[in-house]
Amino acid sequence: MNADHHYVLRLGDDALIAAQRLIQWCTRAPALEEDVALANIALDQLGQARALLTMAGELEGRGRDEDALAYERAESEFGNVLLVELANGDFAFSVAKMLFFGAYQNLLYQELSASAEPTLAGIAAKAVKETAYHVEHAALWTVRLGDGTEESHRRMRSAVDEVWPYTHELFTGDEVTEAASIAVRPESLRPAWSELVDEVLTDATLRRPEDGWAPTGGRTGAHTEDFGYLIGELQVLHRAHPGARW
Repeated sequence: MNADHHYVLRLGDDALIAAQRLIQWCTRAPALEEDVALANIALDQLGQARALLTMAGELEGRGRDEDALAYERAESEFGNVLLVELANGDFAFSVAKMLFFGAYQNLLYQELSASAEPTLAGIAAKAVKETAYHVEHAALWTVRLGDGTEESHRRMRSAVDEVWPYTHELFTGDEVTEAASIAVRPESLRPAWSELVDEVLTDATLRRPEDGWAPTGGRTGAHTEDFGYLIGELQVLHRAHPGARW
């Protein structure tokens, strides 16, 4: 097993699927300004995905580029966490996803920016700045909704409770993170993540959910039912017109 390849591929999959979900808000966000903001965040994620998938292809050494890895793999070959593939739900649900995942990504990229692997360090250094904005944006909305009206508080509380179980997979290590020479041990990120998230939830007058059910499987290719529809939407044009160039 080429652990470094699999590790970088997972990071690329996380960003790619997060981008695909976020862009589904285009023309559907609650305000025009938010429509633009979410599209820009999706583009940040897509840029990270392109760089990481390109690196993963180079580490693999089989001649597969970013397009091949994004468009020509089956569902079970994707290693993204379940959190990013969850259907968008209402706006509060997507805000909760963006907060929890963005905080994880930002801490991860901070660590990877000091990597001895120069390509990965460069990708991460750029992504740190981008994900810092993602966290800030999601935190502002979490507080705005959580500490807003009775209805917005109810929706934000429900979203946090629903998304919370899926955060545990972010910090679960396995043979890939143990074997990869360039990996950050995911469990090492949890204390700082918890501190950041707890501060936002407190400001939003929301309680931290109790830990319990902790679904996993995304890293090993066992995805949710919604994932198949998402991948179909992502890959349909490439599969219908293989090799097409604009």
